[in-house]
Amino acid sequence: MQRHETAVEVFLPNTAEESQATIVIKDKPEELAPPKDAVDIEMAVREQDILVVDWEGPDDPENPRNWPASKKWLATVLVSAYAFASPAASAMISPASSQFDLEFGITKEVVSQIVTSVFVLAYAFGPLILGPLSELFGRNLTLQGSNIWFFIFNLACGGAQNQGELIAFRFLAGLGGGAPLAIGGGLIADCFELNERGVAISIFAIAPLLGPVLGPLTGAWVAERASWRWVFWSTSILTGIIQVLGMLFIRESYAPVLLARKADRIRKRMDSEQGPKREVQTIYDTPDRHWKILLKTALIRPFVLFFREPIMQILGVYMAFIYGLFYIFLTTMPTIFEGIYKQEVGIAGIHYLALGIGLVGGSQICAYWQDRIYVRLQKKNDDIGKPEFRLPMMFPGSVMLPIGLFLTGWTARANVHWIVPDIGLVFVGLGIILPWLSINTYVIDAFSLYAASALATVMFLRSVCGFGFPLFAPTMYNALGLGKADSILGALAIFIGCPAPWVFWHFGERIRSASKYARN
Repeated sequence: MQRHETAVEVFLPNTAEESQATIVIKDKPEELAPPKDAVDIEMAVREQDILVVDWEGPDDPENPRNWPASKKWLATVLVSAYAFASPAASAMISPASSQFDLEFGITKEVVSQIVTSVFVLAYAFGPLILGPLSELFGRNLTLQGSNIWFFIFNLACGGAQNQGELIAFRFLAGLGGGAPLAIGGGLIADCFELNERGVAISIFAIAPLLGPVLGPLTGAWVAERASWRWVFWSTSILTGIIQVLGMLFIRESYAPVLLARKADRIRKRMDSEQGPKREVQTIYDTPDRHWKILLKTALIRPFVLFFREPIMQILGVYMAFIYGLFYIFLTTMPTIFEGIYKQEVGIAGIHYLALGIGLVGGSQICAYWQDRIYVRLQKKNDDIGKPEFRLPMMFPGSVMLPIGLFLTGWTARANVHWIVPDIGLVFVGLGIILPWLSINTYVIDAFSLYAASALATVMFLRSVCGFGFPLFAPTMYNALGLGKADSILGALAIFIGCPAPWVFWHFGERIRSASKYARN
């Protein structure tokens, strides 16, 4: 039986000249090919009048994957700076809590903790909206707008006149401040190929963890030398500088938005020319691609991912546990070094560097090994890459975390030198960052086109735990002491953390294959 091909033209605009290519989009048996009536004839003519806009081949310079390396890395560094500034502001206020407690008459410890943690609670909700919006209106517009929102309300925190204003402004600042944590991963997925992302994600993913470490360190000295209000004003100055650089050097990177702009340019040129008009579409356009439908779909996508995708639920629970532990240590470290070792606020803040050493050291280990391991496993798998190839670094991390918890909890005593719990904090940092980077890279690889929504989904549960864990931690530590309390957390780290890499490695692909949004 002979076959009949129906073709459409693909319009590939070139900077020097315009070119057209023809691709086959349908292949029908002969008895279905000839038009039967006027409707069939109209549809056949319509199909031939469609111009489909795509990249100009694999080397198209407008494709962010083909940007110069300097442009890619500048965008990566700047979006990492965005992701550093807001988490730094989230925890920088912690050493100054006694000052605003005294000024506003806050006597309940849980209220004081809420002032610090409510920023993280906003992280749970902001990316759920801003992440999908970046997949509708573009990365750059959403990123810049949300960071300006954060700048305004973080600045307002410094002028708060009562605890209600401070809590409200903190929450509003957090809504915008969480956007880079979701959008940045999407930008990296736009710019880098699968086997090139390890270093870029290591740089980006360390920022939201390093910010809360260096924030309290500098916040302690700012609060001691000036006042708690300068904690917010100083971070606003930093944010303003980053904002200006971002507006100058970060460009749109989301392929559907870039191709839609190219299609708009073609439509305008066709409108100004005489002759028959053609319908112009991008390769991402579908019949239901109306902005109202897309907006509705985009905004519910993180919820769909969370409730219908088992892999996201499993990753979310593990990330939530790690992030909750992280914020417990951020908020209880003053108890150790100011309370047990009787150090001044500024000196006690220096011990955050121990946690930072673990985080930075682990990120460097991941940056060096992750892409190498991925390429090696890819070659063994007939040059077919899998997101699961990002997971091997989780195995040592899942062991280091409980070691750090036990060591810190049982050595934080006045008769034991402070360097010993600091060593425990280094292990805690390593145990947090190695699984953290592995999971972030896994999510970006598995949900490349929807990376921002996927990261927002993971961020939701972890941010809720980052808000809630520090609220019960003081009561737990007061009742049990550091040793027993950290032993309970260490046991949970063994129970939850140690099996997790094995489960993801052996069953991750099977679970992911059932996903509607994951890359197969």
